[in-house]
Amino acid sequence: MSAPSTEYSVRALHGIPEVRPGDDLVKLIAAAGPELEDGDVLVVTSKIVSKAEGRIVRADDREAAIDAEAVRLVARRGPTRIVETRHGLVMAAAGVDASNTEPGTVLLLPEDPDASARALRAGLREALGVEVGVVVTDTFGRPWRNGLTDVGIGAAGVRVLDDLRGTTDVHGTPLGVTVVATADELAAAGELVKGKADGLPVAVVRGLPHVVTEEDGPGARALVRDASQDMFRLGTSEAIREAVTQRRTVREFTGEPVDGAAVRRAVAAAVTAPAPHHTTPWRFVLLESAGIRVRLLDAMRAAWVRDLRELSGFSEESIARRVRRGDVLYRAPYLVVPCLETSGAHEYPDAGRNAAEREMFVVAMGAGVQNLLVALAAEGLGSAWVSSTMFCREVVREVLDLPAGWDPMGTVAVGHAAAPPKQRPARQAGAFIEVR
Repeated sequence: MSAPSTEYSVRALHGIPEVRPGDDLVKLIAAAGPELEDGDVLVVTSKIVSKAEGRIVRADDREAAIDAEAVRLVARRGPTRIVETRHGLVMAAAGVDASNTEPGTVLLLPEDPDASARALRAGLREALGVEVGVVVTDTFGRPWRNGLTDVGIGAAGVRVLDDLRGTTDVHGTPLGVTVVATADELAAAGELVKGKADGLPVAVVRGLPHVVTEEDGPGARALVRDASQDMFRLGTSEAIREAVTQRRTVREFTGEPVDGAAVRRAVAAAVTAPAPHHTTPWRFVLLESAGIRVRLLDAMRAAWVRDLRELSGFSEESIARRVRRGDVLYRAPYLVVPCLETSGAHEYPDAGRNAAEREMFVVAMGAGVQNLLVALAAEGLGSAWVSSTMFCREVVREVLDLPAGWDPMGTVAVGHAAAPPKQRPARQAGAFIEVR
């Protein structure tokens, strides 16, 4: 690889006519740039690639085209959709664009931008005898930043990422995380001279031969961060939806310890639930000590077995089967006991109203626990809400030394799932809706 240059030039390529479906881009670019040299980088807007490839649909089919090009919805605000495309790109409207195209039509992104870049590179090699790099670009908005910029969505013969990890800076400090998105920087540089309104869809970057490679390389696909490494993969609406839909009861956990700070963050989400009379009726007892967990569960099991024998008349086999259902709490590395505290409830002269008053608080408790479960899922933790403490509240209060006014409302087992939860049939919302 040649040494990095300390200066380079960028110029727009003049003379490329309006591109139409079926046009030969290699011929059009070669005619406009016969002076191209080895080591140049051609920065080509995806619009002319899409036009030449016939990626044009009627404007009234735009929403359907977005649906077809998208693999997931990341975020939505009003009619604006941020989606992930088939290419792995996260962008507005899947790149379906009405700019620089005939009225009444919209353009889709190229079918395979990396393949398009490879074809252009090979064609120019044959037509002009030069070894150039090619970057196919499109315009992106960016999280946390105003304004748009061009990025590379296709590439060939370009070092799309320059990995500087393991090298040192001028002070000798090792670089541990620096990986430069060279293709995106080339795309942005080219956009400064191309311009959307000037009919100049191609730029030439000269003076950076070290970024041009002999092989076509992995293409711009290498710029797409793997989902497992993407800390910001989810948009706001998708994050909420994902956490809710991915919240499943987990009954088998690994031995990995649970971060108490993550549970506390989940509790912070839990106590934002609505509650009657501006009260805060939730209390969450966090059982972080293995000793206290076992002591509580042993006492609860003894009380449960006693009740099943003396009050319910179950057989020993039936009792053993029922008791085994509570083993999930023993297997969990962390337990949370949600408690209902109703000191803020109103007192009424009749039992019916008082019962309704308590029901309001119980509903608020359910909302708080649901917030907790969803927030735990968002933290990457599995959970199971087990009702057991509700059937032996006095035992729980005694073992955990809880105030008399705290009513345990089950136990939440928390941990890292040993396996993905089993998929269940999707529940159709319409089956649970009545409209009057």
